[in-house]
Amino acid sequence: MQLAIDDKKEQEGLDERSALWEALRHAPDDESCYHVWLRLQCLMVPHCVSGLLVVADAAGAYAPVSRWPETGGNIPGLAEILEQVMEDKCPLLTRLAGEGPAGTYALAYPVLIDGALHGAVAVEVSPETEEELKQVMEQLQWGISWIELRFYKGAVVTHEAESLRMKAAVTLLSEVLSVERFEGAAMAFVTRLATRLHCDRVSIGFKKKKKIRVQAVSHSAKFADRMNLIRSIEKAMEEAVVQRREIRYPEDQHEVVILRDHRELSSRFGDGHILTVPLYDGGRYLGAVMLERPVEMGFSEEEVEYCRSVAALSAPVLEQKRALDRPLFFKLTDAFRLQLERVVGPGFLGRKAFLFLAVLLCLFFANKQGDYRISSHVVLEGEIMRAVSAPFNGYVKASTLRAGDVVAKGDVLCLLDDRDLRLERFNWLNRRTQLKRERQEAMAEHNRSEVNVINARIKQADAQLELAEHKLERSAIKAPFDGLLVSGDLARSLGSMVQQGEVLFEVTPLDAYRVIINVDESRIADVSMGQQGTLVLSSLPDSPFDFTVTKITPIAIAEEGKNAFRVEATLSHVTGQLRPGMEGVGKIFVDRRNLFSIWTRSLREKVTLWLWAWWP
Repeated sequence: MQLAIDDKKEQEGLDERSALWEALRHAPDDESCYHVWLRLQCLMVPHCVSGLLVVADAAGAYAPVSRWPETGGNIPGLAEILEQVMEDKCPLLTRLAGEGPAGTYALAYPVLIDGALHGAVAVEVSPETEEELKQVMEQLQWGISWIELRFYKGAVVTHEAESLRMKAAVTLLSEVLSVERFEGAAMAFVTRLATRLHCDRVSIGFKKKKKIRVQAVSHSAKFADRMNLIRSIEKAMEEAVVQRREIRYPEDQHEVVILRDHRELSSRFGDGHILTVPLYDGGRYLGAVMLERPVEMGFSEEEVEYCRSVAALSAPVLEQKRALDRPLFFKLTDAFRLQLERVVGPGFLGRKAFLFLAVLLCLFFANKQGDYRISSHVVLEGEIMRAVSAPFNGYVKASTLRAGDVVAKGDVLCLLDDRDLRLERFNWLNRRTQLKRERQEAMAEHNRSEVNVINARIKQADAQLELAEHKLERSAIKAPFDGLLVSGDLARSLGSMVQQGEVLFEVTPLDAYRVIINVDESRIADVSMGQQGTLVLSSLPDSPFDFTVTKITPIAIAEEGKNAFRVEATLSHVTGQLRPGMEGVGKIFVDRRNLFSIWTRSLREKVTLWLWAWWP
């Protein structure tokens, strides 16, 4: 009997879950989906007591959207745990009440979509074993995928709606662009918009002398005979532009919006719903577009959004066509009048002050003398550069210095392997000892000729021994003088072979420099020997150095698309802060000239060359 009752309960539970799964797949909105989902999760979780789901709304605020059951459960405790989970963005398991495995636990899991927190779910369970807690967490982890799927489906639907809306707006824009003249483009715009949105009438107006004038009315090429209607439309458009917002009549009657002209237009000419969208571009309002429908047809949010998109895309195009359609004389006249009014009329004090200051500055600098200096890029080079090469063929044994290190005379730059040299030296020492013993035997036998031969061999052995000792001494390569290592780094080449004469290091002194100035070819004629100048290095911007021009190389080199001449100079004083390779800006003093002529020289030279090239 008990087994039959258990089977019946199990079947009822399966039927309820099936119904919930079906309801979850066909949930009409998010609220229904969340409620069904939480109930289904609580039924699937073993020994579940209660559950709570929190989801972010459109404004980004988190609020409970569903709880199970409707009454009972430790909801305050679950809410507190959910706050901590949403703050940490990680799952949480904590004990609520009781001791041992049979106590009450709370398990919470965040809903993260693309790394952003979308909400969180928490359940209260009374597990019999610790293994059930793990099953609950896994069930929540898998169940949250349904919420993620719901979110992505909604995002896809929204994206598709936006794509369709933008596609329709771009299509309308292309139709407007296909018409060359403004009147035709405006008529095409309002007619196509009225057709697409099933409106009784669509009107568009633009500002003219601070008033809005209707430029086109849908399905009506001539509207001058309906002046009362046109005036009412213009007033309603001005009402929206002055308030700088869209107006939906009668939907906006309960908001703090002025609707007097819209109400008058609707009552006098029989239209039930009116939508007015201001045209905005470049920081100013150009006009407005008005759509009118009968009483039984209102404007949905999707249609309002479509009108916004259409207005944003088409307004600049229509305004440009309107401005271009005017005769050239009126365009020039309006531009000249506008600038003249700003200069001599009221207001625009900044422009008047700027013009006055510009005139004063031109008069001042036309009579002011200043230093004419040639500014160019400069590089410091060592006055001399000594190459330290390998004295013989060998292998690198050790190296502790590299480019950029400051060395003193006699510092060891690197060591070459001297094992073969030591063996050679030991060999010649033994050979010399042997020869001396042979010479003693020959002298004892009074063999003079043999003694002479052995003496020659001893001299040869001494020479070879001296050569080996000299090589041993030179196996420690030392700095020839105090200076800076410009190149050379053998620390990563230990054990590699070097050839005799191969350059291993380059050393330059720290107390002798020359300045290399690359002078543009258009200014080289002003440079002469002995001229003074000042340079500032990028690494020492607060320490200027004086120099004197000593050499001008009469050969141009291409640099950054321009021809430049290499000019050499010497520094007046040298400090310990200077290093070869430093770069900066140098200025060569030429003479004193009129400031206006100095600043406009480049422009005058370019104009002169251009006139010379094109003058017949």
